[in-house]
Amino acid sequence: QVVLVESGGGLVQAGGSLRLSCAASGRTLSSLTMGWFRQAPEKEREFVSAISRGSGTTAYADSVQGRFIISRDNAKNTVYLQMNSLKSDDAAVYYCAARDGKILVRTRNAYDYWGQGTQVTVSS
Repeated sequence: QVVLVESGGGLVQAGGSLRLSCAASGRTLSSLTMGWFRQAPEKEREFVSAISRGSGTTAYADSVQGRFIISRDNAKNTVYLQMNSLKSDDAAVYYCAARDGKILVRTRNAYDYWGQGTQVTVSS
C-alpha cells in the first residue's frame, strides 16, 4: 500500500510561485511513476504533470508547460511540483498520484494511488 501526503499549498498572488511536495510511504519512489492532477470547483480533475520511474521522463499539460516543473528526490521519497508565474486559472486542489507502470500517462484512471490533496489559491 502506498500512502501519499501533499503539502505546500496556500494563498499566493498572481505571478507568484509555490512549491508543492508529495511524500510517499509504503514503497520506494523509484518504483513508481508519479503524477500531479488538479481539480477546480465544478470542474473535472485534470492532468497537470507526471514523471516516470527510471528515466525520469516528464510530461506537462499545455496550460502549465514552461511555468511548472516536476521533479523527484528518490532519497527523500518525495516528488515536487514547482509552480511559477501562477495565474487565477491555476487555483484548484492539487492531487499527487502514483502508478506502478513505468509509462507516462495523463489519464487519471491509470493511477493507482492518490493523496488527499492540497489547496492552491491565487489572488489577483
